[in-house]
Amino acid sequence: MNFDFGEQEQQFVAEVKAFIAEQALSADADDVMNPNRESDSILSDTPARKRFNRAMAERGYMGMSWPKAYGGKELPGIYEYLLNEELSRVGAPLIGKGVGCVGQTLIRHGSEKLKAEFLPAILKAEIEFALGYTEPGAGSDLASLKLKAERSGEGWLLNGQKMFTTSAHFADWYWLAARTDPNAPKHKGISLFLVPMDHPGITITPIETLGEHVTNQVFIDDVWVHEDYLVGELNKGWTYICEALDYERFTFYTFSPLEEKFNALLELVNDTHRDGEPLSADSSVRRQMARLATDVETAKMLQRRVIYAASQGGVPSIEAAECKLYSTELHQRLSQAAIDFLGEQGLLHKDDVDAAAGGKWEWSYRATPLDTIGAGTSEIQKNIIARKKLNLPLEY
Repeated sequence: MNFDFGEQEQQFVAEVKAFIAEQALSADADDVMNPNRESDSILSDTPARKRFNRAMAERGYMGMSWPKAYGGKELPGIYEYLLNEELSRVGAPLIGKGVGCVGQTLIRHGSEKLKAEFLPAILKAEIEFALGYTEPGAGSDLASLKLKAERSGEGWLLNGQKMFTTSAHFADWYWLAARTDPNAPKHKGISLFLVPMDHPGITITPIETLGEHVTNQVFIDDVWVHEDYLVGELNKGWTYICEALDYERFTFYTFSPLEEKFNALLELVNDTHRDGEPLSADSSVRRQMARLATDVETAKMLQRRVIYAASQGGVPSIEAAECKLYSTELHQRLSQAAIDFLGEQGLLHKDDVDAAAGGKWEWSYRATPLDTIGAGTSEIQKNIIARKKLNLPLEY
């Protein structure tokens, strides 16, 4: 297994770095590039970030792995991963679920009408999507969703509620999972729809999380959707959702933010003094930093295994689960270590002028739990590993 990137891939990374350096000179760069936002730094939720995505589109960075017939370049998926690595390193928005979850699913399963309507807009970064999966009673057990879609003339009438829909407050379209056959086994009666977010029957209520990340509860009341906006085949939605989540785990959980966070922690222990000595002179701090350095390298190797599995044409569900579980919990351990090293000073909020490192670590400590939930909780990742890799029984 060779984890080294080839010459062309390294040239591409250099090109992306140059693009980011150019964008860093923009007047809105502080908004576009903000790694302290943690998990929601991947979003295009402000005018500045949407402008940045349009600039990426102009450089041809959107849909690089798509077939040429749909405006792509047919490049290996590794290029999209490398792009996201460099974007996430500086806290810039990633190429997003429009290119990945939505676009890839439409290419494989969507009608010609949906492809013609949405794919060009995705390539130009003119459209944002929200994923409508989680419900009050259907989170980790997503197949238990209850939002109803009932036949009504030439379309479907939707009623129900979604919870924790990231992007709903700024998205243009809802990628919505609904139950179209209540009598079928729960994994078999689900379909996917595309619904405009400005539909009068959609009500969005923001929810601010512990880490100041905005998510939403969404109420869907008598929302009628034409049958043309059914994605793929009726009652095949669960299959499409699983495919999309595998893609999300591959591209969204990049390694570079961990590396940057560890480097920031290393700088912290070298620059912070206690009793006239840097924290790095404390043997217990040195031991903990050595362990964390080892953990970061482990996370890097787990991510490289995801890339390798995908490059061999497989679906890296086990590798992605291992990487996601380990790396997201490592983000928490790094933040916890910083809080421990700083003591009471580490508890100051970023709005406090005396906060160490601008309050970065206290904010990170609050924000990182979210990553252990999105795209499947840590418990779900453990179940995937137990079932698919260790062949353990479903019930004990």
